[in-house]
Amino acid sequence: MTEMVYGTVPVRAGEPVLPRWWRTIDRWSLGFVLVLFGIGLLLGLAASVPLAERNGLDPFYYVKRQAAFGGVGVIAMIVMSMLSPDHVRRIGVIGFLCAFLALVLLPVFGTDFGKGAIRWYSLGFGSFQPSEFLKPGFVIITGWLMAAAREINGPPGRLYSFILAMVIVLFLAFQPDFGQACLILFAWGVMYFVAGAPIVLLSVVGGLVVVGGMVAYDASEHFARRIDGFLSADIDPRTQIGFATNAIQEGGFFGVGVGEGTVKWSLPDAHTDFIIAVAAEEFGLVLVLAIILLYAAITARSLFRLIRERDPFIRLAGTGLACAFGVQALINMGVAVRLLPAKGMTLPFVSYGGSSVIASGIALGMLLALTRSRPQGRIEDFLLKRDR
Repeated sequence: MTEMVYGTVPVRAGEPVLPRWWRTIDRWSLGFVLVLFGIGLLLGLAASVPLAERNGLDPFYYVKRQAAFGGVGVIAMIVMSMLSPDHVRRIGVIGFLCAFLALVLLPVFGTDFGKGAIRWYSLGFGSFQPSEFLKPGFVIITGWLMAAAREINGPPGRLYSFILAMVIVLFLAFQPDFGQACLILFAWGVMYFVAGAPIVLLSVVGGLVVVGGMVAYDASEHFARRIDGFLSADIDPRTQIGFATNAIQEGGFFGVGVGEGTVKWSLPDAHTDFIIAVAAEEFGLVLVLAIILLYAAITARSLFRLIRERDPFIRLAGTGLACAFGVQALINMGVAVRLLPAKGMTLPFVSYGGSSVIASGIALGMLLALTRSRPQGRIEDFLLKRDR
């Protein structure tokens, strides 16, 4: 009966795990991710040296740490990509519960490291940011709930996912971390749209986001200061946006040369939130366009592979992971060129940060696992069979 409905694709009996993984994985996307990580190390060699000198550390201290964190992230990505969708769902749900508990306890045990927002746990040897690990888990559990809602007598998964998203957004807003809150809402909205939500309902949610932004503007001095700076007609050259804008202009098409940039000496977050400004100044528009194309290629290839999937959970969760990955990169680069207000969001696999690169590795591993070729066939095989 299963073969009559789904059709079959030849399966190599007894094939070892690694050859099967290599045959079914999206090797182009995997390669693009590794290239992004290599670019991140290259830019780290330029951007993190001034920070190390200011802190009296070895010049390549942060590069070595990024390589170590990145190694863990790449291993996590590869291991995660070998799992089945069922295992991805289970790990995603467990990871979400752990990250959500850590998020709830942040006001009690967290720290702001002098940045005005309590987003991290200090571990002595480093820090841990729960929201980075919350995102992939949230996408997985939301995809599971929305997929379950499509089953006969299934739970109201869409409603549950909306309530869950609102609770997370409130916790993030209290940190405050409006950038991650917007990303959570965006991921939920995309998945809700793919699940068949009416445009009217999504418009209502969009209106609520606007109202929430107005309330946040009145209630949070931190949020209001960033919005005012974004809307101002003049750019203060002494601000991070001012330094980044000048660096991008100085870089031109081919950059000022490796190691010749000056923005890394002025920007305190040159190795994290504004790493793209370092790339633009030293390597020019050429490298920036290459980075943009890499993110676009990973996102587009993943979405095209997901279009062919019949399993609702795989389609919804995969779409959420792919779009969240692409939009996070878009937000980071948009802030650097002043298309968006400052949000304190890293560039996946390129910016320095242990939580960021490891969580990105987990998220991309889940995405690669969900977009692997499977023996049950593609959705067009089933449609063509029905037309015969």
